[in-house]
Amino acid sequence: MVEAAIRAGEQAAKDDLAKDADKMRAERDELQRQLADAQDEVQKAQTEAADAAARVARLQADWDNYRKRTAAERVAERARATEKLVESLLPAIDDLERAVEHAQGIDDAQVKELGAGIANVHAKIVGVLEREGVEVIDRPGEAFDPLREQAVGQVQDAEAYDDSVAQVLRRGYAMGGKVIRPAMVSVTVGGPKRPAPADDGGETA
Repeated sequence: MVEAAIRAGEQAAKDDLAKDADKMRAERDELQRQLADAQDEVQKAQTEAADAAARVARLQADWDNYRKRTAAERVAERARATEKLVESLLPAIDDLERAVEHAQGIDDAQVKELGAGIANVHAKIVGVLEREGVEVIDRPGEAFDPLREQAVGQVQDAEAYDDSVAQVLRRGYAMGGKVIRPAMVSVTVGGPKRPAPADDGGETA
């Protein structure tokens, strides 16, 4: 009887251990499943976060490009407006210059005073244009530049370099590297050739 009781107890203990082992295996399997699900969720979240970050980066790049493009368009539009303004003012500026030149040739105090007033107005207008980036093309004595000057006459001068600007008959204007109106000039002929510009790059070994 005692041995039977012992065997029964041992069997019951084995059964309990087996049940506990099965329970632990089930809990382990459930934890592993939950861990796998969690890892899948983490991977999914990481992928979604990376996609969102990429979309944000693209949106930021598009926004930056838009701002740059808009700023460039505003600058270009302002330059076009300034260019049109300069073109519309050129006839009046030419008239002022001719009036000043005419007044200087008359020996009359009142006329000279009037000419000085006109010259002051002319200087103010040109000053405003220069502050807006307009360049006056007025280069007597410099080498003739066909891209910025229009030759309308020649002057014989054996002392001046050949193809130099002898006289500016009508000033030209440029802005942002673009010539709005070339200067009207006369150029010298019959003089020595202008020496080639010095090479500042140095010699290479």
